[in-house]
Amino acid sequence: MIGLFLKERRAWILFFLFLQIWLNGLFFIDSGLSKVSILYVNIMNFLLFFLFILWRYVKETKQLKAICEQPVNRELLSPFQQKYIDHFQKQYERLEESFQQMKIEVLEQQDEVLAWVHEMKSPMTAMKLIVEQVEPYALREKIEKEWIRLFLLLDQKIHETRLSTIEKDNRLEKVCLETVVHQQIKDFRSWCIEKGIGVETKSLDETVTTDAKWLGFIIRQIFSNAVKYSRENSEIHIFTTRDPKGHLLLHIQDFGVGIRAEDLPRIFQRSYTGTIGRETTAATGMGLYLAREAAEKLGLTLKVESQVDVGTTFTIQFPLENQYIQSYGM
Repeated sequence: MIGLFLKERRAWILFFLFLQIWLNGLFFIDSGLSKVSILYVNIMNFLLFFLFILWRYVKETKQLKAICEQPVNRELLSPFQQKYIDHFQKQYERLEESFQQMKIEVLEQQDEVLAWVHEMKSPMTAMKLIVEQVEPYALREKIEKEWIRLFLLLDQKIHETRLSTIEKDNRLEKVCLETVVHQQIKDFRSWCIEKGIGVETKSLDETVTTDAKWLGFIIRQIFSNAVKYSRENSEIHIFTTRDPKGHLLLHIQDFGVGIRAEDLPRIFQRSYTGTIGRETTAATGMGLYLAREAAEKLGLTLKVESQVDVGTTFTIQFPLENQYIQSYGM
């Protein structure tokens, strides 16, 4: 506090030192002042100035503490300080008004996007029913594959819009991992069949406390990447383990092209497609970003290990039960 006060009153101190230098010079120049004790004058001036600075320090620090600990009492402020307060208050009110206006516009845009996505669900559902009747089967698989890609884009958009309000949207409950994982496998069945990819699941009979819808979204983004970058006629392994601390770990392992070491630290960044992603127009760079954001809001941790031309393993770490109780009061 003393250092801050001295910095604030630096102009006073410099002006006093200037006066002392000028006064001492005057004593040497003017012979009429030769009988005056220069030492006595300097001591008295420095003492008086020190007492004045001390008085101002006590008064201003007391005033500052009073302002910080309770609402501003304008009677404690000097006319200049009151002018500052009035100016800052007007600036704050203008900024608050602009912020509220921007907030309303953003909410309106979110509502418009959500309405548009929900409108798209009806024709998407109708298309799905029509696709199931397409013959021959090979043609149906290709159409279903493109339908899945369109579905993923819409799915990302709706969850991106809802991400900012996930705390209001989520519902924590007991969720069976096997049910959620198998639903995602079922949705991607035609794409897996087209590429000749087999999916092996193991030790999924585990129950976790989380939001089933958002967990499904996270797994869907990771699994779609695994299918997209897996080689034809390969496999995807989905299984669970536990770490030494007892956390449940869900692993999604593919044996595809892998991720380069320089890309690994950035794959969860918004719109980052990476070296492999730039080679295909199908990559948007949003899936893993949204998955990481949703996971963090649910208290989950996403990890990834990868090696080029060997494969990639994504791991979802679930918190311990008591961590949910502490966070959500369950």
